[in-house]
Amino acid sequence: MKGRYVAFESIGKAVLKEFEIPQPGAGEILLENDYTVVSAGTERANLMFLPNTSLKFPHHPGYSGLGRVIAVGEGVENAKVGDRVLSDFSGHRSHALQKAADLTVVQDERIESLDAAFVVIGAMGLQGVRKLQLQLGESAMVIGLGILGVFATQFAALDGAIPVIVSDFDKKRRDLALTLGADHAFSPDEEGLPEKIRELTYGKGVNGVVEVTGAAVALQQALTCVARQGRVSLLGCTRISDVNIDFYQYVHRPGVSLIGAHTFVRPQVDSYPGYWTTHDDYRIMLALIAAGKLQVRPIISEIVSPERAPAIYARLAEVKHPPLGIVFDWSQIR
Repeated sequence: MKGRYVAFESIGKAVLKEFEIPQPGAGEILLENDYTVVSAGTERANLMFLPNTSLKFPHHPGYSGLGRVIAVGEGVENAKVGDRVLSDFSGHRSHALQKAADLTVVQDERIESLDAAFVVIGAMGLQGVRKLQLQLGESAMVIGLGILGVFATQFAALDGAIPVIVSDFDKKRRDLALTLGADHAFSPDEEGLPEKIRELTYGKGVNGVVEVTGAAVALQQALTCVARQGRVSLLGCTRISDVNIDFYQYVHRPGVSLIGAHTFVRPQVDSYPGYWTTHDDYRIMLALIAAGKLQVRPIISEIVSPERAPAIYARLAEVKHPPLGIVFDWSQIR
């Protein structure tokens, strides 16, 4: 039986290929994906082989989705055929093997599969906000409104931050953020932005900033907007450090904390303040979606057949501001 998967064969070239669907071994399940979500920033960086990507071609992109268990291996007790589970770093593929020990089963029937497909990527935005350890009433800013930034905006509002300020060049994304919990939205090139931020925060600057672009110039702007002894969560992956930052003036002297928020710094076993395990973050995200407190649908811009993957990635390589939430619907090629 043949399945399909997306692969980056070389710089700028994505293809859809066939593979023989394997059977699960001991401690594994076989997943048939319903949806997988394109992480535009990360996947574009890998496709274009930007610095700090550390990959080899062919590369298999995709790390967030939702599917159903269609076979279980020996010794699997925490999942059964028919269960919905998160597709966690399994690639853009019709079928995938996953270790049963790492599964997150989606049991709440209030949660639609399309929404659950965003949990893995959305949890990265959650981690970026957790690192700030915001207190009720502190101010927060999110710089960069890709998928992670839009989720981070919602989490900052849920954390009780006020005001929640966002920054992005794309007006549509700024407008979306305002509907999802942001109080103020600015373009990064707006004249006098640091002064406007201070006016909104009683002259102090922002208590906590989530920097999601990975651009060094955006970090510089974050440091001009953050309060003394404030915190900056580095959620975006920096590809090119092309800005000279005066760390004495902007970090050392004002006592600002820079916090790395890469997803792979999560603890493996127990959660603690600012550092929650992957599964605890997934659990909280699913609960918030089920309760209607976290919105996913406004983030979705396109639901397409995986057969369109080559064209989708060609557009990612060329367009400065790609559509926000692109989803591959694997049922369209079964």
